[in-house]
Amino acid sequence: MVKDFGLVARFGRPRSRRDRKTVNTPRARVLVVDDDETVSEILSRYLVREGFVVDTVADGTAALAQAAAWQPDLIVLDLMLPDVSGLEICRRLRASESSSVPIIMLTARGEERERIFGLRLGADDYIVKPFSPREVAARVASVLRRTNGSLGASGDEPITLTTAEIDVDLRGRTVRVAGTEIALTPREFDLLVFLMRRPNDVFPRSELLERVWGYSVGDASTVTVHIRRLRAKLEANPMEPKHIHTVWGVGYRFTP
Repeated sequence: MVKDFGLVARFGRPRSRRDRKTVNTPRARVLVVDDDETVSEILSRYLVREGFVVDTVADGTAALAQAAAWQPDLIVLDLMLPDVSGLEICRRLRASESSSVPIIMLTARGEERERIFGLRLGADDYIVKPFSPREVAARVASVLRRTNGSLGASGDEPITLTTAEIDVDLRGRTVRVAGTEIALTPREFDLLVFLMRRPNDVFPRSELLERVWGYSVGDASTVTVHIRRLRAKLEANPMEPKHIHTVWGVGYRFTP
């Protein structure tokens, strides 16, 4: 492994243990998949200091094997790998027993087409290179925080959301359509819950990005892709949706 501490300094030092907020999932396991040893080293050090347990692999074959064996809580996945592409890994993970593990993609600035495709395959988020390890750690913490129930039931809130066709178990984070359970990624689930809790309200993509993803700025196409994926899974005819509607020039609305 690379031991160049100067590289860490270039991106900024992690917060001290005294200053660190206790928002991370306790000892959450993060699998970093990148064939660039320097990138893996920097991310690993930073995430470990932020309280995560981290493992790194350098190719797609090892990533699939370790995801099955180690069962990480989140995967940071580079798109450009020497054997199996990151897009193919994402597709295989979503079709496997690891289908619900959150995935954050690492992409180059010019790979917009691949980013969109990765989101359609089921990635929850992406970060464009070059990046700050602090940004990666913040994104990891944000995704895990939401995955572990920040949008779930609490207090006196109901533990289910129900329409004539859709039943959502907030604690179990499961969704049934006409009695059949469907598999949603963590971000798809969070987006559906947010919309169902506010039926008939219209939300711009920028607001959904902030309220569901937690980003004040970002690529709004991320929201568009997740809406398409939800329609494909929830609607009998995604081209003529019954529940998730586009209000042209404004945003999206959920109709029970």
